Amino acid sequence: MNKFVAKYGQILLPLITPYDEKEAVKYDTYAELIAYLEKNDLCDSFIVTGTTGEACLLSFDERVKLMETAVKAAKEKPVIAGTGCASTVETIALTEKAAELGIKTCLIVCPFYNKPTQEGLYLHFKAVAEAVPEVDILLYNIPIFVGVNLEASTVARLASIPNIVGIKDEAGINPTQVTDFFLATQDIDPDFAIYNGDDVMLLPTIVQGAMGLVSGGAHIFGHEIRAIFKAFAEGDNEKAKELFQPIYRVCKSTGQNGRILPNSILRPAIEAVTGIKLGPARLPLAPATEEEMAVTLGILKEIGKL
Repeated sequence: MNKFVAKYGQILLPLITPYDEKEAVKYDTYAELIAYLEKNDLCDSFIVTGTTGEACLLSFDERVKLMETAVKAAKEKPVIAGTGCASTVETIALTEKAAELGIKTCLIVCPFYNKPTQEGLYLHFKAVAEAVPEVDILLYNIPIFVGVNLEASTVARLASIPNIVGIKDEAGINPTQVTDFFLATQDIDPDFAIYNGDDVMLLPTIVQGAMGLVSGGAHIFGHEIRAIFKAFAEGDNEKAKELFQPIYRVCKSTGQNGRILPNSILRPAIEAVTGIKLGPARLPLAPATEEEMAVTLGILKEIGKL
């Protein structure tokens, strides 16, 4: 088994960040959510302040406090910290904070807004890896938000750095890039971990060999996702397809009306299933409308989640 998968599992869950009515982070609720997810075994590992956790809408100090909260609250499952920032300097600083808290692996998104070249991306990740060598780095490629794609040739260069151990790829943007990453890294580091980061691309990326899924949908569908991996491993493709279709329907519904980040709809959907009050997304993410929630909640009722 791949070393990373053996340690962190197949389902990495990027935690939703709860807010109160004034958009202040609810750290106690964050701990409550972690306890719920562990009790119900909905994932294998937690990711703090990823895209689903609205990292870009959080301050540096809030991100550190969420890391602290997760490390204390998680009793059974490992914690991965999302420490990517727009600048290399801040990314290093946040990664150092994660290391101080005992977090062993960080998920680091490509630096956003600046649109660096491939050489800039290489130098960025190399600088972070060298500055915090005690932390393993999982690259995070999500061009739709950061404005640049981490090309397979660049990933191959980065895979030769000892503490860069894998990549999360938002596969819906380039469905075959998972294969490109495998081909680019297999002779450099056979243990280089490749995860899909898009729930609706679960089946297409499993076929290509993706080792796991970074799934916001696992807040609701963790058991089904685990069963899909098992069914595919056992050659029961029909069962995998049947399990996948309800996940696909719900996740697609969270992107209504051109929403790229699904949080505005996903948050109340998770609330409805778990009973944990997460609050609305932070601005500038507009709240879900009654019409949008009627669609998503209707699907959840139809498939037996409510």
